[in-house]
Amino acid sequence: MATPIKEWSKLEVRAVVRFLFSKGTKPSEIHKQIAETYGEGAMSRSRVYQWCTWFGEGRPSLGDEPKSGRPKTSTNEENTTRVDELIRCDRRMKIHEIALKLEIPKSTVHEIVHDTLGYRKVSARWVPKMLTEDHKLQRVEISQSLLQRCQQDNGDEDTTHIGVGPGRDFQANNNLFDNLITGDETWVHLNTPETKRDSMTWKHPSSPVTKKFKVQRSAAKVMATVFWDAKGVILLEILPQGQCINAARYCSTLDRLKEAIRRKRPGLLRRGVVLQHDNATPHSANLTQQWLQRYG
Repeated sequence: MATPIKEWSKLEVRAVVRFLFSKGTKPSEIHKQIAETYGEGAMSRSRVYQWCTWFGEGRPSLGDEPKSGRPKTSTNEENTTRVDELIRCDRRMKIHEIALKLEIPKSTVHEIVHDTLGYRKVSARWVPKMLTEDHKLQRVEISQSLLQRCQQDNGDEDTTHIGVGPGRDFQANNNLFDNLITGDETWVHLNTPETKRDSMTWKHPSSPVTKKFKVQRSAAKVMATVFWDAKGVILLEILPQGQCINAARYCSTLDRLKEAIRRKRPGLLRRGVVLQHDNATPHSANLTQQWLQRYG
């Protein structure tokens, strides 16, 4: 039995069809021999009949005939300039709107926009909050203050103490990050399903296909408050469902944080704690500021 030919070209197969057809072989027999020699995907049965018909009509060429089509008269410099002007005037204008306004085909507009002008339509970047210049300046000042404090805390022991509150001194020869505690709040859903990526498993090609049903996160959620330092979590507090944080509750949480520091970080309260949290309303309320001043 002959070994099938694995590497072949379309012109080669068509030449074989022409040779066998000129020898008087029937198209059905030609297709059978082509499939046995080159494989089933070399040329379909209907295609063999089509080429036999063309060869019978006297076609000499084995290549594809040039495709007829409408010449590209719309893609010119004038239309390119007009499309560019419209886009610069309205960056949200759609392809069909440009085509309707300039009275040229949408396919031409698409080619001009993407291929000639190189435009790509993208969505606006989502940011959680629009910051004013004062907000940005305040962030820079706070960052510079923390950097300066970190440099001072790692400096010489000549600068022994830096005051951080009533009755408290911060030791300058201690690392700032050893005394820094960060806190924040976040909403936690009662049921958070694993993602599709998390459910990926190793399998062989013969292993059965695993299925995963799409599950939404639960609408019910609770607020969690967490405080941590360089060594790990110090306090995690979850409010009852339906309740959120306010100044009075936040002060109660700070009381429990102080006790947790005393248990988990012995000596840290004596050295001085640097509490870092954002300027949310419960954090910046007068009641909270009074608590912070009272305990330094």
